[in-house]
Amino acid sequence: MKLIRHGNPGEEKPGLVDRHGGLRDLSGLLRDVAGPALSRESLDRLRRIDPETLPPLPAATRLGPCVGGTRNFVAIGLNYSDHAAEIGAQIPAEPIVFNKAPSCMAGANDTVILPKGSAKTDWEVELAVVIGRRASYVHANEALDYVAGACICNDLSEREFQMERGGTWTKGKGCPTFGPLGPWLVTLDEIPDLKGLSLSLDINGQRMQTGSTATMIFDVPQIVAYVSHFMMLEPGDVITTGTPPGVGVGMKPQRFLKSGDEMVLRIDGLGEQRQSVVAFDDWTAKVAAGEPTH
Repeated sequence: MKLIRHGNPGEEKPGLVDRHGGLRDLSGLLRDVAGPALSRESLDRLRRIDPETLPPLPAATRLGPCVGGTRNFVAIGLNYSDHAAEIGAQIPAEPIVFNKAPSCMAGANDTVILPKGSAKTDWEVELAVVIGRRASYVHANEALDYVAGACICNDLSEREFQMERGGTWTKGKGCPTFGPLGPWLVTLDEIPDLKGLSLSLDINGQRMQTGSTATMIFDVPQIVAYVSHFMMLEPGDVITTGTPPGVGVGMKPQRFLKSGDEMVLRIDGLGEQRQSVVAFDDWTAKVAAGEPTH
């Protein structure tokens, strides 16, 4: 099952994708793709609904972040062996955990805004998982029982803020629009193997990242279990699990996003994201002129 959230930013309603790829509205039956709606029992009830009985949505409908009510947006750093190699980092002995601000969550095709003063905004295609029920001190062999589904995340990162301004990574990770999620939340029954998914990211038609979750250092069950030993994970919380090689900071010479760039992200079975990039000053000018900004 593929769940969506559709509508204007901050006003998203729940929906799903039917077997023909059409978008359907669930707002008559569900408040949001959030909280209790993500439990195993709720997902089982939703699977019994005939999508053909639901109101269709226009193909051009905006898709928001595919989950709502997120309290914790957790990220894992240096979790692909080939990515660690490209930037000359040691393989971590334990997962590197940091936070992205929930306020940075955006729709899969929303415009990405380069922060004010940014010179080194980078891209990262990642597999993200969404928690379906409260998780605390869980074991890896039961961790997937706490996961509602998975989606694509672009873990956008301002490298100067992250690496050159002191303190923690968080300051380069949580800027507005730095967490596109979706287009869909895909339930685990539709994902045969989380350990064998291909990931890619293109910029302006040029392939930048190609990878596979097979090169993860810590797999999804290990990550969920590990994080649950340091914080209470609630339904709707998101864990994004690291990126494969091909990021801008690892290139020689380094390359970073600029206004006008177009990104396309893909993961097997999880759909596609398409984002245009705009500088902060250009975005504020569009807002002042009353132009669409997503």
